[in-house]
Amino acid sequence: MTRISERTVLFADLRGSTSLYEVLGNAEATSVVTHTVTTVARAVPACGGQVIKTLGDGLMAVFDDSAQGLLAAQQMHEDLDQLVTRGRERGASAGLRGLRLQVALARGEIVEMAGDCYGDAVNVAARLLDHAGDNETLITAEVMRGLPLAAQKRFRNLDWMHLRGRAEPVQVHVLGGRRGISDTAATQFGMVAPTMEPEAVRLMWLDSNEVYDGEHMPVVLGRSPQAHFRVDDSRVSRSHARLDWHGGVFQITDLSYNGTYVRFANAEEVVSLRRGSCTLHGSGVIGLGGSPTDPMAPTVRFEVLSFLDTVPHPS
Repeated sequence: MTRISERTVLFADLRGSTSLYEVLGNAEATSVVTHTVTTVARAVPACGGQVIKTLGDGLMAVFDDSAQGLLAAQQMHEDLDQLVTRGRERGASAGLRGLRLQVALARGEIVEMAGDCYGDAVNVAARLLDHAGDNETLITAEVMRGLPLAAQKRFRNLDWMHLRGRAEPVQVHVLGGRRGISDTAATQFGMVAPTMEPEAVRLMWLDSNEVYDGEHMPVVLGRSPQAHFRVDDSRVSRSHARLDWHGGVFQITDLSYNGTYVRFANAEEVVSLRRGSCTLHGSGVIGLGGSPTDPMAPTVRFEVLSFLDTVPHPS
């Protein structure tokens, strides 16, 4: 039987599972991933939705209204948090503790046929998932319009995004308060010593020299003419990376297919972000589509500024 209706489509994807197979082996890792996906999937029927299919380390679901879909997304994140916390308390491997969840929702007319769903909303939700950072929920403007006003206030506008395989851009919003790293200023190099709260970040590439403060976040770096900070290079994706202001720190999230790389000043290590996030501090360079160690890679210099750096003051 074929059914055509307007529904909210949810895609969720478990990230970090690759390391589980390396640490635990195929059999045990498969068991852990299956158990994790099954656990987070329970939020769908509990919130009035229907699981259409599981996708290895992810799932697709549909809901009659957007509020149900958002509630399920929030519950999924909480359920994964609880699983990871219990694993940490029981001494689980670092691979299990590193599991993250990305969720994307879109709304529109879909065709339900033979147990599957088709339509533009399905394609948009699936492609939008590629742009989600660690433990983030992204929604389209159509989903946003179906949410209560109180729920809408929890989202930040990411402006228009170009999704792979789609000619028209999509207006996207991100749920605040959930990030892949904690609210403290931590990086892959450990905790950053307490300093004056940063006020802005300066980005420099060739002749471009722009300063963005927290009120003008998020900032998308990419090759697209619609990107806030444009880097016109073939290695750079149209929407390659995103800068956010969150919890008193600036964070960069990779949205690309070729990866984003960060090297801090006076550090030899390069932080590789593959759909991951990293807190920016001090100064350094951001490689878009290639490591800063590659002299041919397009690199953006950054400098995190405090109030004293950005405002003239007497000596």
